[in-house]
Amino acid sequence: MKWTAVTLNVGKYRRMGQELGVYVRIFSVLISGCILFFVALGLLGYVQSKWGNTEPSSSMKGLAASVSSQFFMDMLGMEVAHMQTDRQAFTFSQANVSGFLFSLVTDLKWNDPKTFIAREMPGMMEDRSVVLRKVAATRDDGPEDYGPRADAIAKNGEGGEGSITANPSAPKSPETTGQAPAAKPPRTAGKNVAFIYQSHNQESYLPDLPGVSDPDKAYDPKKNVTLVGLRLAQKLEEEGIGAVHSDKNYPAIEKNFNYYYSYKYSLKTLQEATAAHPDLKFYFDIHRDSQRREKTTMHLNGKDYAQVYFIVGGKNPNWKENEQFASQIHQALDAKYPGISKGMFAKAAEGNGVYNQNFSPDSVLIEVGGVDNSLEECYRTVDLLAEAISEVVLNVQKVDGSAPAESKDEKKPS
Repeated sequence: MKWTAVTLNVGKYRRMGQELGVYVRIFSVLISGCILFFVALGLLGYVQSKWGNTEPSSSMKGLAASVSSQFFMDMLGMEVAHMQTDRQAFTFSQANVSGFLFSLVTDLKWNDPKTFIAREMPGMMEDRSVVLRKVAATRDDGPEDYGPRADAIAKNGEGGEGSITANPSAPKSPETTGQAPAAKPPRTAGKNVAFIYQSHNQESYLPDLPGVSDPDKAYDPKKNVTLVGLRLAQKLEEEGIGAVHSDKNYPAIEKNFNYYYSYKYSLKTLQEATAAHPDLKFYFDIHRDSQRREKTTMHLNGKDYAQVYFIVGGKNPNWKENEQFASQIHQALDAKYPGISKGMFAKAAEGNGVYNQNFSPDSVLIEVGGVDNSLEECYRTVDLLAEAISEVVLNVQKVDGSAPAESKDEKKPS
Protein backbone atom coordinates (compact mmCIF):
# COMPACT_ATOMS: atom_id res chain seq x y z
CA MET A 1 0.00 0.00 0.00
CA LYS A 2 1.45 3.33 -1.07
CA TRP A 3 1.15 6.51 0.97
CA THR A 4 0.87 9.95 -0.68
CA ALA A 5 3.40 12.42 0.67
CA VAL A 6 1.96 15.88 1.54
CA THR A 7 4.37 18.76 1.85
CA LEU A 8 3.18 21.81 3.78
CA ASN A 9 4.98 25.05 2.93
CA VAL A 10 4.72 26.64 6.38
CA GLY A 11 6.95 29.56 5.41
CA LYS A 12 4.59 30.63 2.64
CA TYR A 13 1.57 30.76 4.89
CA ARG A 14 3.56 32.50 7.59
CA ARG A 15 4.49 35.27 5.14
CA MET A 16 0.84 35.58 4.03
CA GLY A 17 -0.22 35.87 7.65
CA GLN A 18 2.38 38.54 8.28
CA GLU A 19 1.28 40.54 5.22
CA LEU A 20 -2.36 40.21 6.28
CA GLY A 21 -1.43 41.41 9.74
CA VAL A 22 0.29 44.47 8.23
CA TYR A 23 -2.81 45.29 6.18
CA VAL A 24 -5.05 44.90 9.23
CA ARG A 25 -2.84 47.20 11.30
CA ILE A 26 -2.72 49.82 8.53
CA PHE A 27 -6.49 49.64 8.08
CA SER A 28 -7.02 49.91 11.85
CA VAL A 29 -4.73 52.95 12.05
CA LEU A 30 -6.55 54.66 9.17
CA ILE A 31 -9.97 53.97 10.68
CA SER A 32 -8.85 55.16 14.11
CA GLY A 33 -7.30 58.29 12.58
CA CYS A 34 -10.49 59.13 10.69
CA ILE A 35 -12.60 58.65 13.82
CA LEU A 36 -10.27 60.85 15.88
CA PHE A 37 -10.23 63.50 13.12
CA PHE A 38 -14.00 63.78 12.94
CA VAL A 39 -14.36 63.71 16.73
CA ALA A 40 -11.81 66.52 17.02
CA LEU A 41 -13.55 68.46 14.22
CA GLY A 42 -16.89 68.10 15.98
CA LEU A 43 -15.43 69.25 19.30
CA LEU A 44 -13.82 72.28 17.65
CA GLY A 45 -17.12 73.18 15.99
CA TYR A 46 -18.93 72.89 19.31
CA VAL A 47 -16.36 75.04 21.10
CA GLN A 48 -16.53 77.65 18.32
CA SER A 49 -20.34 77.82 18.39
CA LYS A 50 -20.39 77.89 22.18
CA TRP A 51 -17.76 80.47 22.97
CA GLY A 52 -16.76 82.07 19.69
CA ASN A 53 -18.15 85.32 18.28
CA THR A 54 -17.52 84.45 14.66
CA GLU A 55 -19.01 86.40 11.83
CA PRO A 56 -22.38 85.02 10.71
CA SER A 57 -21.05 84.92 7.17
CA SER A 58 -17.80 83.13 7.96
CA SER A 59 -19.28 79.70 7.33
CA MET A 60 -20.45 80.87 3.90
CA LYS A 61 -17.10 82.20 2.64
CA GLY A 62 -15.58 78.87 1.68
CA LEU A 63 -16.63 76.16 -0.71
CA ALA A 64 -20.39 76.51 -0.11
CA ALA A 65 -20.35 80.14 -1.23
CA SER A 66 -18.52 79.26 -4.43
CA VAL A 67 -21.06 76.82 -5.86
CA SER A 68 -24.57 77.27 -7.16
CA SER A 69 -27.69 75.14 -7.25
CA GLN A 70 -26.82 74.23 -10.85
CA PHE A 71 -23.67 72.57 -9.49
CA PHE A 72 -25.73 70.06 -7.56
CA MET A 73 -28.14 69.57 -10.46
CA ASP A 74 -25.22 68.69 -12.73
CA MET A 75 -23.90 66.26 -10.14
CA LEU A 76 -27.23 64.45 -10.27
CA GLY A 77 -27.17 64.67 -14.07
CA MET A 78 -23.98 62.61 -14.14
CA GLU A 79 -26.01 59.69 -12.78
CA VAL A 80 -29.51 60.43 -14.08
CA ALA A 81 -29.52 60.66 -17.89
CA HIS A 82 -32.65 62.76 -18.38
CA MET A 83 -31.30 65.46 -16.04
CA GLN A 84 -28.28 66.19 -18.23
CA THR A 85 -28.17 69.73 -19.61
CA ASP A 86 -26.29 71.55 -22.35
CA ARG A 87 -22.72 70.25 -22.28
CA GLN A 88 -21.28 73.69 -23.00
CA ALA A 89 -22.88 75.04 -19.82
CA PHE A 90 -22.08 71.87 -17.88
CA THR A 91 -20.60 72.64 -14.47
CA PHE A 92 -17.82 70.07 -14.80
CA SER A 93 -16.57 71.20 -18.19
CA GLN A 94 -12.86 71.97 -18.39
CA ALA A 95 -13.44 75.74 -18.54
CA ASN A 96 -15.86 75.78 -15.62
CA VAL A 97 -13.74 73.56 -13.39
CA SER A 98 -10.56 75.57 -14.03
CA GLY A 99 -12.47 78.83 -13.47
CA PHE A 100 -13.98 77.50 -10.25
CA LEU A 101 -10.59 76.42 -8.87
CA PHE A 102 -9.03 79.77 -9.83
CA SER A 103 -11.83 81.67 -8.09
CA LEU A 104 -11.70 79.43 -5.01
CA VAL A 105 -7.95 79.89 -4.56
CA THR A 106 -7.63 83.59 -5.44
CA ASP A 107 -11.16 84.97 -4.73
CA LEU A 108 -10.96 86.52 -8.21
CA LYS A 109 -13.06 85.91 -11.33
CA TRP A 110 -11.10 85.89 -14.57
CA ASN A 111 -14.21 86.87 -16.59
CA ASP A 112 -14.88 89.88 -14.30
CA PRO A 113 -11.99 92.41 -14.49
CA LYS A 114 -13.53 94.44 -11.66
CA THR A 115 -12.54 91.78 -9.12
CA PHE A 116 -8.84 92.32 -9.92
CA ILE A 117 -8.91 95.93 -8.70
CA ALA A 118 -11.90 95.90 -6.33
CA ARG A 119 -9.80 95.46 -3.19
CA GLU A 120 -7.82 98.60 -4.05
CA MET A 121 -10.73 100.81 -5.12
CA PRO A 122 -13.18 101.96 -2.39
CA GLY A 123 -16.78 101.16 -3.17
CA MET A 124 -16.07 98.54 -5.83
CA MET A 125 -15.92 95.55 -3.48
CA GLU A 126 -19.12 93.53 -3.48
CA ASP A 127 -21.03 93.88 -0.21
CA ARG A 128 -21.84 90.23 0.36
CA SER A 129 -24.86 89.34 2.44
CA VAL A 130 -25.94 86.14 4.15
CA VAL A 131 -29.54 85.28 4.99
CA LEU A 132 -30.25 85.07 8.72
CA ARG A 133 -34.06 85.04 8.65
CA LYS A 134 -35.84 84.05 5.48
CA VAL A 135 -39.48 84.50 4.55
CA ALA A 136 -41.51 83.80 1.42
CA ALA A 137 -40.79 87.33 0.14
CA THR A 138 -37.02 86.84 0.42
CA ARG A 139 -36.79 84.65 -2.70
CA ASP A 140 -33.20 84.36 -3.96
CA ASP A 141 -32.26 88.04 -3.91
CA GLY A 142 -30.60 89.89 -1.06
CA PRO A 143 -30.01 93.58 -0.39
CA GLU A 144 -27.65 95.49 -2.65
CA ASP A 145 -25.68 98.59 -1.83
CA TYR A 146 -23.97 100.50 -4.64
CA GLY A 147 -22.11 103.69 -3.94
CA PRO A 148 -22.99 106.94 -5.72
CA ARG A 149 -21.23 108.45 -8.68
CA ALA A 150 -18.66 111.07 -7.84
CA ASP A 151 -20.92 113.92 -8.97
CA ALA A 152 -24.14 112.55 -7.42
CA ILE A 153 -23.64 113.91 -3.90
CA ALA A 154 -24.29 117.61 -3.29
CA LYS A 155 -21.37 118.90 -1.20
CA ASN A 156 -21.87 122.66 -1.33
CA GLY A 157 -24.14 122.99 1.66
CA GLU A 158 -27.41 122.34 -0.18
CA GLY A 159 -30.12 121.15 2.17
CA GLY A 160 -28.58 122.75 5.26
CA GLU A 161 -26.58 121.05 7.99
CA GLY A 162 -29.53 119.58 9.87
CA SER A 163 -29.96 118.93 13.58
CA ILE A 164 -31.22 116.48 16.19
CA THR A 165 -34.88 116.95 17.15
CA ALA A 166 -36.78 115.35 20.00
CA ASN A 167 -40.46 114.43 19.79
CA PRO A 168 -41.14 115.45 16.17
CA SER A 169 -44.78 116.35 15.57
CA ALA A 170 -47.15 113.76 14.15
CA PRO A 171 -47.38 113.64 10.33
CA LYS A 172 -50.33 114.88 8.34
CA SER A 173 -51.07 112.20 5.80
CA PRO A 174 -52.53 113.34 2.45
CA GLU A 175 -54.39 110.03 2.27
CA THR A 176 -56.54 110.80 5.30
CA THR A 177 -59.25 113.41 5.55
CA GLY A 178 -61.00 114.92 8.53
CA GLN A 179 -59.65 114.71 12.05
CA ALA A 180 -56.46 112.66 12.45
CA PRO A 181 -56.55 109.83 14.98
CA ALA A 182 -55.46 110.89 18.45
CA ALA A 183 -51.99 109.88 19.48
CA LYS A 184 -51.72 107.22 22.15
CA PRO A 185 -50.71 108.39 25.64
CA PRO A 186 -46.98 108.20 26.41
CA ARG A 187 -46.05 104.56 26.98
CA THR A 188 -42.36 105.09 27.82
CA ALA A 189 -42.89 107.15 30.98
CA GLY A 190 -42.14 110.39 29.17
CA LYS A 191 -38.68 109.15 28.20
CA ASN A 192 -37.23 109.42 24.72
CA VAL A 193 -36.01 105.88 24.07
CA ALA A 194 -35.86 105.56 20.26
CA PHE A 195 -33.32 107.31 18.03
CA ILE A 196 -33.71 107.41 14.25
CA TYR A 197 -30.91 108.59 11.98
CA GLN A 198 -29.58 108.10 8.43
CA SER A 199 -25.89 107.37 7.80
CA HIS A 200 -26.37 107.75 4.03
CA ASN A 201 -28.70 110.70 4.44
CA GLN A 202 -28.85 111.76 0.76
CA GLU A 203 -30.03 108.39 -0.56
CA SER A 204 -33.18 109.20 -2.51
CA TYR A 205 -35.91 107.76 -4.73
CA LEU A 206 -36.16 108.30 -8.50
CA PRO A 207 -39.96 108.99 -8.66
CA ASP A 208 -39.37 112.04 -6.43
CA LEU A 209 -36.44 113.37 -8.48
CA PRO A 210 -37.80 114.95 -11.69
CA GLY A 211 -35.46 114.55 -14.63
CA VAL A 212 -33.30 111.87 -12.96
CA SER A 213 -33.47 108.32 -14.31
CA ASP A 214 -30.00 106.96 -13.51
CA PRO A 215 -30.17 104.86 -10.29
CA ASP A 216 -26.54 105.76 -9.56
CA LYS A 217 -27.67 109.39 -9.28
CA ALA A 218 -30.60 108.75 -6.92
CA TYR A 219 -29.27 111.16 -4.31
CA ASP A 220 -30.63 114.51 -3.20
CA PRO A 221 -29.88 116.96 -0.34
CA LYS A 222 -33.58 117.57 0.41
CA LYS A 223 -35.84 114.81 -0.92
CA ASN A 224 -34.21 111.74 0.52
CA VAL A 225 -34.34 108.93 3.06
CA THR A 226 -34.17 111.47 5.90
CA LEU A 227 -37.87 112.14 5.30
CA VAL A 228 -38.56 108.42 5.71
CA GLY A 229 -36.68 108.42 9.02
CA LEU A 230 -38.63 111.48 10.14
CA ARG A 231 -41.90 109.77 9.28
CA LEU A 232 -40.89 106.77 11.38
CA ALA A 233 -40.06 109.00 14.36
CA GLN A 234 -43.38 110.79 14.03
CA LYS A 235 -45.34 107.55 13.88
CA LEU A 236 -43.50 106.19 16.91
CA GLU A 237 -44.56 109.32 18.77
CA GLU A 238 -48.13 108.55 17.73
CA GLU A 239 -47.67 105.07 19.18
CA GLY A 240 -46.63 106.61 22.50
CA ILE A 241 -42.91 105.84 22.05
CA GLY A 242 -40.67 108.81 22.84
CA ALA A 243 -38.51 109.37 19.76
CA VAL A 244 -35.59 111.54 18.67
CA HIS A 245 -34.71 112.12 15.02
CA SER A 246 -31.55 113.33 13.31
CA ASP A 247 -31.65 115.01 9.91
CA LYS A 248 -27.91 115.69 9.88
CA ASN A 249 -26.70 116.32 6.34
CA TYR A 250 -23.14 115.00 6.40
CA PRO A 251 -21.99 116.27 2.98
CA ALA A 252 -22.81 119.79 4.20
CA ILE A 253 -21.25 119.30 7.64
CA GLU A 254 -18.07 117.34 7.03
CA LYS A 255 -15.12 119.04 5.42
CA ASN A 256 -13.70 116.96 2.56
CA PHE A 257 -16.72 114.68 2.81
CA ASN A 258 -16.08 111.08 1.78
CA TYR A 259 -19.13 108.86 1.23
CA TYR A 260 -17.24 105.79 2.43
CA TYR A 261 -16.64 107.39 5.84
CA SER A 262 -20.38 107.82 6.43
CA TYR A 263 -20.49 105.53 9.47
CA LYS A 264 -17.68 107.49 11.12
CA TYR A 265 -19.75 110.64 10.67
CA SER A 266 -22.96 109.06 11.97
CA LEU A 267 -21.12 107.65 15.00
CA LYS A 268 -20.54 111.22 16.13
CA THR A 269 -24.29 111.81 15.75
CA LEU A 270 -25.01 108.77 17.94
CA GLN A 271 -22.66 110.05 20.62
CA GLU A 272 -24.15 113.55 20.48
CA ALA A 273 -27.72 112.28 20.68
CA THR A 274 -26.97 109.96 23.59
CA ALA A 275 -25.25 112.73 25.52
CA ALA A 276 -28.27 115.02 25.06
CA HIS A 277 -30.87 112.26 25.66
CA PRO A 278 -29.44 109.72 28.14
CA ASP A 279 -32.65 107.63 28.09
CA LEU A 280 -32.07 106.55 24.48
CA LYS A 281 -31.90 102.77 24.18
CA PHE A 282 -33.08 101.77 20.68
CA TYR A 283 -31.27 102.92 17.53
CA PHE A 284 -32.50 102.72 13.93
CA ASP A 285 -30.32 103.59 10.93
CA ILE A 286 -32.65 104.07 7.93
CA HIS A 287 -31.34 103.44 4.42
CA ARG A 288 -32.56 102.96 0.85
CA ASP A 289 -31.67 99.78 -1.06
CA SER A 290 -30.14 99.85 -4.57
CA GLN A 291 -32.37 97.22 -6.19
CA ARG A 292 -35.03 97.93 -8.78
CA ARG A 293 -38.78 98.15 -8.27
CA GLU A 294 -39.74 94.54 -8.98
CA LYS A 295 -37.57 93.41 -6.06
CA THR A 296 -38.54 96.09 -3.53
CA THR A 297 -42.31 96.52 -3.93
CA MET A 298 -45.41 94.62 -2.86
CA HIS A 299 -49.14 95.20 -3.33
CA LEU A 300 -51.29 95.23 -0.19
CA ASN A 301 -54.96 96.22 0.15
CA GLY A 302 -54.96 97.96 -3.21
CA LYS A 303 -51.80 100.01 -2.60
CA ASP A 304 -48.09 99.63 -3.30
CA TYR A 305 -45.72 99.37 -0.36
CA ALA A 306 -41.93 99.54 -0.27
CA GLN A 307 -40.37 96.40 1.19
CA VAL A 308 -37.71 96.39 3.88
CA TYR A 309 -34.51 94.52 4.69
CA PHE A 310 -33.14 94.18 8.21
CA ILE A 311 -29.33 94.29 8.20
CA VAL A 312 -26.98 93.05 10.92
CA GLY A 313 -23.28 93.93 10.88
CA GLY A 314 -21.38 90.67 10.49
CA LYS A 315 -18.09 92.16 11.71
CA ASN A 316 -19.61 93.34 14.98
CA PRO A 317 -18.18 91.04 17.71
CA ASN A 318 -21.57 91.06 19.48
CA TRP A 319 -23.69 90.66 16.35
CA LYS A 320 -25.83 87.94 17.94
CA GLU A 321 -27.39 90.45 20.35
CA ASN A 322 -28.27 92.80 17.51
CA GLU A 323 -29.63 89.87 15.52
CA GLN A 324 -31.93 88.97 18.39
CA PHE A 325 -33.30 92.52 18.60
CA ALA A 326 -33.75 92.86 14.83
CA SER A 327 -35.37 89.44 14.67
CA GLN A 328 -38.11 90.52 17.07
CA ILE A 329 -39.03 93.48 14.85
CA HIS A 330 -38.86 91.38 11.68
CA GLN A 331 -41.13 88.72 13.18
CA ALA A 332 -43.62 91.26 14.57
CA LEU A 333 -43.84 92.97 11.16
CA ASP A 334 -44.12 89.72 9.22
CA ALA A 335 -46.82 88.41 11.56
CA LYS A 336 -49.05 91.46 10.97
CA TYR A 337 -48.16 92.29 7.37
CA PRO A 338 -46.58 89.31 5.57
CA GLY A 339 -44.40 90.30 2.63
CA ILE A 340 -43.40 93.77 3.84
CA SER A 341 -40.19 92.37 5.33
CA LYS A 342 -37.86 90.60 2.90
CA GLY A 343 -35.95 89.02 5.76
CA MET A 344 -32.81 89.55 7.80
CA PHE A 345 -29.32 89.58 6.37
CA ALA A 346 -25.81 89.78 7.74
CA LYS A 347 -23.27 91.88 5.89
CA ALA A 348 -19.52 91.80 6.40
CA ALA A 349 -18.41 94.29 3.79
CA GLU A 350 -14.80 95.09 3.05
CA GLY A 351 -15.34 98.73 3.99
CA ASN A 352 -17.43 98.38 7.15
CA GLY A 353 -19.49 95.43 8.27
CA VAL A 354 -20.20 96.86 11.74
CA TYR A 355 -22.54 99.74 10.86
CA ASN A 356 -22.10 101.24 14.36
CA GLN A 357 -24.09 98.35 15.82
CA ASN A 358 -21.39 97.82 18.44
CA PHE A 359 -22.71 101.08 19.92
CA SER A 360 -25.75 99.27 21.33
CA PRO A 361 -27.16 95.72 21.21
CA ASP A 362 -30.56 97.28 20.47
CA SER A 363 -29.61 98.83 17.15
CA VAL A 364 -30.39 97.78 13.61
CA LEU A 365 -29.99 99.02 10.05
CA ILE A 366 -33.23 99.00 8.04
CA GLU A 367 -33.35 99.46 4.27
CA VAL A 368 -36.72 100.86 3.20
CA GLY A 369 -37.56 100.48 -0.49
CA GLY A 370 -35.31 100.75 -3.50
CA VAL A 371 -34.37 103.39 -6.06
CA ASP A 372 -37.69 103.04 -7.93
CA ASN A 373 -40.01 103.34 -4.95
CA SER A 374 -41.65 106.66 -4.12
CA LEU A 375 -41.52 108.45 -0.79
CA GLU A 376 -45.27 107.87 -0.43
CA GLU A 377 -44.76 104.10 -0.73
CA CYS A 378 -42.01 104.29 1.88
CA TYR A 379 -44.26 106.32 4.21
CA ARG A 380 -46.92 103.62 4.03
CA THR A 381 -44.32 101.04 4.95
CA VAL A 382 -42.80 102.86 7.93
CA ASP A 383 -46.31 103.45 9.29
CA LEU A 384 -46.59 99.66 9.57
CA LEU A 385 -43.00 99.36 10.72
CA ALA A 386 -43.70 101.77 13.58
CA GLU A 387 -46.39 99.41 14.88
CA ALA A 388 -43.96 96.51 14.96
CA ILE A 389 -41.20 98.57 16.58
CA SER A 390 -43.50 99.94 19.29
CA GLU A 391 -44.62 96.39 20.12
CA VAL A 392 -41.02 95.21 20.49
CA VAL A 393 -39.93 98.29 22.46
CA LEU A 394 -42.73 97.82 24.97
CA ASN A 395 -41.99 94.10 25.32
CA VAL A 396 -38.28 94.80 25.93
CA GLN A 397 -39.11 97.41 28.53
CA LYS A 398 -41.46 95.01 30.31
CA VAL A 399 -38.65 92.47 30.53
CA ASP A 400 -36.26 95.16 31.78
CA GLY A 401 -38.84 96.40 34.26
CA SER A 402 -38.74 99.92 32.81
CA ALA A 403 -42.22 100.00 31.28
CA PRO A 404 -44.56 102.44 33.03
CA ALA A 405 -47.45 101.01 34.96
CA GLU A 406 -50.90 101.90 33.76
CA SER A 407 -52.43 104.74 35.69
CA LYS A 408 -55.82 104.44 37.31
CA ASP A 409 -57.24 106.97 34.85
CA GLU A 410 -56.12 104.79 31.91
CA LYS A 411 -57.87 101.75 33.40
CA LYS A 412 -61.20 103.53 33.73
CA PRO A 413 -63.61 102.85 30.86
CA SER A 414 -64.53 105.91 28.88
